[in-house]
Amino acid sequence: MAHAEPSVAEIERQIDREWNALEPVIEQHNATRQALAVKRRQAQALADRIEPLSRQVDQAMSKVGGLAVRAYKGENASALNAMLANPSPATVVHQLELLDQFARRQQADIRHVVELRNQLSARKDPLDRLIAQLSQTDRQLDAKRRQIDAAITRLQKVRLKAYDNGAGTSLRPAACPTAYPGGAAGRAVTFACAQIGKPYVWGAEGPDAYDCSGLTLAAWARAGVALPHNAAQQRRATAPVGRRELRPGDLVFYYSDLHHVGMYVGDGWLVHASRAGAPVKMKRVDDGPVHSYGRPG
Repeated sequence: MAHAEPSVAEIERQIDREWNALEPVIEQHNATRQALAVKRRQAQALADRIEPLSRQVDQAMSKVGGLAVRAYKGENASALNAMLANPSPATVVHQLELLDQFARRQQADIRHVVELRNQLSARKDPLDRLIAQLSQTDRQLDAKRRQIDAAITRLQKVRLKAYDNGAGTSLRPAACPTAYPGGAAGRAVTFACAQIGKPYVWGAEGPDAYDCSGLTLAAWARAGVALPHNAAQQRRATAPVGRRELRPGDLVFYYSDLHHVGMYVGDGWLVHASRAGAPVKMKRVDDGPVHSYGRPG
């Protein structure tokens, strides 16, 4: 007996289940990428501070090297011979003092070099460790990026097979926004609505494609409000509001681990970048396990 082909609705449910397992990985990748950018700035700041100290070490080493060359050529010995050849006791005492001063200067110069090199090493060691960490994180991100890309490609093939041309349901089933709130929220929500139809690309924050937190980040950036590129971090960066207090521009967070976010546009509707293979679109706020709500700004 032949098995019936799964319906489009069944395939969509299957993709949703798999996507909900994949999206937390994407959001974690976004958070790691942001942390990596911060670490790179720290590494550059360390390198900038180390550079002038490194030049001082080079200069001090050159000076000490010059002293060593002069000593090798016998300048000290020549001075000693001249001193011994001079019968004047006063001159002998004076020249002995000069030699003593010269020896002390050599010791001071060498000690200065050692101190500078110790300072340089103390500052460079944390930089070297940081660079090693960055390199390791880069490798991990590259591996994770390949896994995510492979998973998205597989899900997209399943979806295209079900739809033939990948077309879905209506992307804008209601006015977006349903009411214009004005101010910063008005600019943010108007921008988000204008992105409807653009593709989902994980890690993207516009202008041609978005992932879930990338869309809300870009929308509120248009209003002059900075948000991190990670749904859970956006929740921490926004003021909590209740369901009855929701107004256009507020963010709606989903799932217990906060791995998805969309923007409320009024009258129970949300704009979000849902997943790979589906463009930015509207949906009902309650279409999914709501965790909490947040208000930027």
